[in-house]
Amino acid sequence: MNTIEKCERLVKEVYKHFDASHDFQHIERVRKNALEILESCEHAEQEIVELAVLLHDVSDPKYANDNEKSEENRIIELLHLPDDKVSHIKEVIRSISFNGGNEVEPKTIEAKIVRDADRLDAIGAVGIARTFAYGGAKGRKLYDSRETPRANMSVEEYRSTETASVTHFYEKLLLLADGMLTEKGKELAQERHAFMESFLQNLRKETGETI
Repeated sequence: MNTIEKCERLVKEVYKHFDASHDFQHIERVRKNALEILESCEHAEQEIVELAVLLHDVSDPKYANDNEKSEENRIIELLHLPDDKVSHIKEVIRSISFNGGNEVEPKTIEAKIVRDADRLDAIGAVGIARTFAYGGAKGRKLYDSRETPRANMSVEEYRSTETASVTHFYEKLLLLADGMLTEKGKELAQERHAFMESFLQNLRKETGETI
């Protein structure tokens, strides 16, 4: 069993406890996206990309238990990786989160690839499905025309306020295509972004709400 296979086996045990928006199917889709982007990026290290994809949500604050050791650190220790690889993987993971627009600037091509790959899975048809899956798991409204999408949020404001699922499109999802960092990521994001715009247009028509 190689390192990636061992990591995959370990993370599956974590993701099976998450809701459908962040389960192992999400990881598989992100890995597919990342490998597609990787083909057009020279000098990117595939092992770093795959390990970062596999690990990137295991310690997601939305699911983490503050009383437990970081799942990310626990699994990385079990992989017995060299210190330079551990640092690189953690740098990639830190660069992924949107955090209400308070993003960490990616320093490496691997970080750019994984960020784009993860954000591609947050938009388009799958992104729509994931948004409502997470909202349903948290008991959130589908939409609320009285809500005003927020801008210039702190990380705490972004994570603590429970807005309706459709509001999340305006606070995050519709912003992601313009922030893609790789040429392939930008290309793949266009159709998915257009699909979300079409979905929201139809939702407004069906509900009669200005959402």
